[in-house]
Amino acid sequence: MKSLIDKLEIEHCLSKEEYTKLISGFDHDLSEYLFGKSRKIREKVYDKKVFIRGLIEFTNYCKNDCLYCGIRRSNKNTERYRLTKDDILICCKEGYELGFRTFVLQGGEDPYFTDDKMTDIISSVKSCYPDCALTLSIGEKDHNSYQAYFDAGADRYLLRHETADSIHYSKLHPSELSWENRIKCLYDLKSIGYQVGCGFMVGSPYQTADNLAEEMLLLKKLDPQMVGIGPFIAHHDTPFANEKSGTLELTLFMLGLIRLTLPNVLLPSTTALGTINPLGREKGILAGANVVMPNLSPVSVRKKYMLYDNKICTGDESAECRYCLQKRMESIGYQVVTDRGDYKPE
Repeated sequence: MKSLIDKLEIEHCLSKEEYTKLISGFDHDLSEYLFGKSRKIREKVYDKKVFIRGLIEFTNYCKNDCLYCGIRRSNKNTERYRLTKDDILICCKEGYELGFRTFVLQGGEDPYFTDDKMTDIISSVKSCYPDCALTLSIGEKDHNSYQAYFDAGADRYLLRHETADSIHYSKLHPSELSWENRIKCLYDLKSIGYQVGCGFMVGSPYQTADNLAEEMLLLKKLDPQMVGIGPFIAHHDTPFANEKSGTLELTLFMLGLIRLTLPNVLLPSTTALGTINPLGREKGILAGANVVMPNLSPVSVRKKYMLYDNKICTGDESAECRYCLQKRMESIGYQVVTDRGDYKPE
């Protein structure tokens, strides 16, 4: 098995069968061997820098009804909210003063935020903070909308595809959503010129080792600048309320595989990792990740943006989140930097 990791380190790709063998047969010793390789590669490209992204969750309205998501439209127990443009700019101001040079506007697919509203918000943020990168994470749109956001100043776009298998996708989403359209959106974003991020849940219902191997092949083909993965964590007000959550160990192993497959990728150690284990984000960095995303949203709304149960940091002030993460990264020998943290092409 270690020989497969050695091969991946050199060739940056394996066959589906080889990926499946690694994923289905990993253990603690193999993981530690992998993490030694993945840390070496990420430090060669990005040193021991950890890039911070200021996350602003600006709406929890969503027109979709994904079976795993706590803000799905049919969840009547969610208290809905929307931030105004002024609210968003206040979050950015606070973040800028704390050293953030990337802002991430994330929300449900909320029809209230028309293209005109979004381009106004984007251009306002970029006008106030021209030295900062702006990332959007607002779901599936048509090509013209993506182009309008890009023209207004958006730099990056995160769109988690959730699974590389169309049949698996149909088990996680309502019939009006299609895997084919999700993938088309990712290629649209790439063609426009965004730095593109995709991603998937580890341990989602019905997922197999074969599915995860397919993820690796899709990532290699798509060649995104960012990949966001995290363990599936059930939300009590969804059809998957009683499904088993993904594990820390498998999520970390997948992070290591992604780093060896895409050596230059920007790879977050997600809040979901910190939710399933108190040291989850540190372990993610040690597995090959190089990005963390503290929350800049107003504390008053954070508990309302609950995609899954027991999400951490919902009661912390932005400064508290930022400096807590800095100390956490320093404790394992890494440095949070004030930097846009752009992708470094090979």
